[in-house]
Amino acid sequence: MVTGARVRVFGDTGLLAEVPEDLSPPAALRVVIALRERLAKAQPAGVVDLVPAARTVLVRFAPREVAASIVRAWIEKNLADALAAAVLDPSRHPPSPGDTDVEIGIRYDGPDLDETAALLGIRPAELVSTHQAATWTVAFTGFAPGFGYLVSEDWPFDVPRLASPRTRVPAGSVGLAGTFSGAYPRSTPGGWRLIGATSAPLFDPDAAAPALLRPGMRVRFREVADPPAARTPAGRGSSVHPLRTDAPHPHETAVHAVSGEQRDVETRPLLRVDAPGLLATIQDAGRRGAGSLGVSVSGALDRTALRTANRLVGNPEHAAGLEITAGGFEATALADVWIAVTGAWGELTIDGNDIDHGAAHLWRSGERLRVGWFTAGVRAYLALRGGIETRDVLGSAATDTLAGLGPTPLRVATVLSVGEPPVDDVPASDLAPWSPPPSELVVRIVAGPREDAFIAASQSALFEATWTVGAASDRVGMRLEGPSLERTDPGELPSEGMVPGAIQVPPSGSPTVLLADGPVTGGYPVIATVLDADLDLLAQAGPGTTIHFRHAPQR
Repeated sequence: MVTGARVRVFGDTGLLAEVPEDLSPPAALRVVIALRERLAKAQPAGVVDLVPAARTVLVRFAPREVAASIVRAWIEKNLADALAAAVLDPSRHPPSPGDTDVEIGIRYDGPDLDETAALLGIRPAELVSTHQAATWTVAFTGFAPGFGYLVSEDWPFDVPRLASPRTRVPAGSVGLAGTFSGAYPRSTPGGWRLIGATSAPLFDPDAAAPALLRPGMRVRFREVADPPAARTPAGRGSSVHPLRTDAPHPHETAVHAVSGEQRDVETRPLLRVDAPGLLATIQDAGRRGAGSLGVSVSGALDRTALRTANRLVGNPEHAAGLEITAGGFEATALADVWIAVTGAWGELTIDGNDIDHGAAHLWRSGERLRVGWFTAGVRAYLALRGGIETRDVLGSAATDTLAGLGPTPLRVATVLSVGEPPVDDVPASDLAPWSPPPSELVVRIVAGPREDAFIAASQSALFEATWTVGAASDRVGMRLEGPSLERTDPGELPSEGMVPGAIQVPPSGSPTVLLADGPVTGGYPVIATVLDADLDLLAQAGPGTTIHFRHAPQR
């Protein structure tokens, strides 16, 4: 290994390659870009995602498919080669001004343009001309699908973020923060200083290349009176597709398009939603390998419960089902179908008659299913024999509540359909008995990649304290209440890749466990990471549930 470079453990499904601390930010980004390119060219089976960031590349892998030791050795070799190529080779020069992959039309009329120029001690026209003259590189993506963090050696400014972030930044806004520039693919909250707007198709999940801006690409901005869509210079890249970021996300009253592989078959209505309860979404095994586009894993939070429900009705384990949060769900069958409900416990009835949890039942046309408010656990899973028909987005039917990908949450009068019935029979029984989720959890964790950013007392408190799940918890993350975890350095951490189960600690000292819809990158240090297998436990932990963390056994 090159001095100063290292590979940090990130749970049991990730390794974080970090460049030497003494490299300047531009040099560090050159190494990150070079490393990502090298890793992408020779990716071993079992490596599922590469997520570059400011000074790191997160490598996610499937432990059942490849050993962590093999992944580490592969990363270390490529990291050493990337350092030599990007830093030590004097023949390597910055790209020429005309060497770009994408040109983006921009109207420089942002609400923060004048104030930002004044902060930098220059005129707005000078800020605009400098922004246009720079050749930008997509260092990494994150925050939202298709949001590229752009850097340039031609850009001399370090721009402070807004003291109070906006609750809504319009889609297409172009902003500045720190040494970065970027454009918002969709309307979200944000604290960047907005200098303009573009109508470039920044993210289209239906396109062959969903994200217009991908790590390593070079970008130029061109001022226009009415910004057109970005164009790809001749001979570079592929065509782009129209973007529909400001429109409501696609979700028809009747959902048609098969989960999993697309099948050209006649669909038939299966059920009508009479009451969605607090939240009911379509979920499957999630999106694998889209982190470099800024897209989270998503999928069922309690994967074991969804797999079990699917097995009970003879479906493939990864088939899409309904994730019902807190209960209060009611629906009417529009055709005879076998169903099973697993996960959280509460009243289950068909036409007022009790049915068993964790067992297959025939739900006949015209009958009303009620999933009452839960008395144990938070999320139940309803599997329907034959699967739910819904359009796949980036290989998954899952609803991502943070990014707005996939079907929108179910509402009253939504009709779901089913295609061909599965080949497997409804089994006589499941492989194991099912019991209510506990109200007190013991969760295994491993040291996080930034454990050394915390004082020793905080590292001890993580294991000694009794933590309580706070009310501010959802599919994105779980806020924990307990002692404040103090850091050794209160400074801001450069953004780096995140995994589900990462325990982030903001300046307040109150930890948050990221879950399936959590952001792909983050700027708070991770003190520890929940084992992948124990994430299902957290899926059933509602407000007030107590958690005790324990060291995961060494392997």
